[in-house]
Amino acid sequence: MRILLLGNSFTTANGMPRMLAGITGAEVVCHTRGGARLVEHLNESTRLGARTQKALQEETWDYVVLQEMSHGPFTATERFFSSVERLCSQIRQHGAVPVLYATWAYEKGGSKLAGKGWDYEEMARAMSAAYGKAARDNGALLANVGQRFYQRSQREQLYAADGVHPNEQGSRLAAETIGQVILEHKENMK
Repeated sequence: MRILLLGNSFTTANGMPRMLAGITGAEVVCHTRGGARLVEHLNESTRLGARTQKALQEETWDYVVLQEMSHGPFTATERFFSSVERLCSQIRQHGAVPVLYATWAYEKGGSKLAGKGWDYEEMARAMSAAYGKAARDNGALLANVGQRFYQRSQREQLYAADGVHPNEQGSRLAAETIGQVILEHKENMK
């Protein structure tokens, strides 16, 4: 099994791709850049986009995992929906299954959230709703890591010191959630 991860530092933090490979037994390849948005993966004039487009067209993947920039589904919803739609179409044309890696709201009470003037509950709801709609509209699998962060961050520390990125436990939760979705889908396809 081969998995392609398209995203940014949320995807690569703490060796998450290695954790995902260990859980699934898959070969896991990353196309990421810190701060990258999904739209960049569609743009062949960027180094990341050219690499992603070539990989989608010339290589064989079983699953392609899409992770938008940390607040993109909350602040640039229409661009997020458009990028997911275009990428899911490409992914399916090449025989793979799209998976949305739904990320989380910034840490409740954290300085980054306060600095932006955002409300934690509002951001958490909006992120979950945007990823859910994008998955439904495009028939993609949904790995709702953000929902698991929301449920567990009251009693476990899942955030890095910046209140935005995951710490190692948060990355492990992400790998477990994505891995479970992929393995359940694979099992159901037998």
